[in-house]
Amino acid sequence: MKTTYKFLVITMVFLTIGITINACSSTKKTVTDETTTAVAEVEEEFKLEKSGAQYWGETCNRCHLAPSPADYNDTDWETISLHMRVRANLTENEITKIEEFLKSAN
Repeated sequence: MKTTYKFLVITMVFLTIGITINACSSTKKTVTDETTTAVAEVEEEFKLEKSGAQYWGETCNRCHLAPSPADYNDTDWETISLHMRVRANLTENEITKIEEFLKSAN
């Protein structure tokens, strides 16, 4: 009787360990992977982009009084934006939007 009981207990332990290892090593997509992907897609879809006027107001006024868009012509704004992109560490997207705003308001 003791031998049968020991065999049954040992079999159950190995069976439990085997099922646990098999379940943990599964390569199926989990619910959290799908949820994370879905959340990232929704965030990307509804991501709000700032306008050139917003970038201009935030970045230029950070260090100095921002000049009026009418103060310079389009050529001057191109030169100024190139200089300020380096000085203010702006991305290509940000400086392009600011420059478009300044030229359109000129």
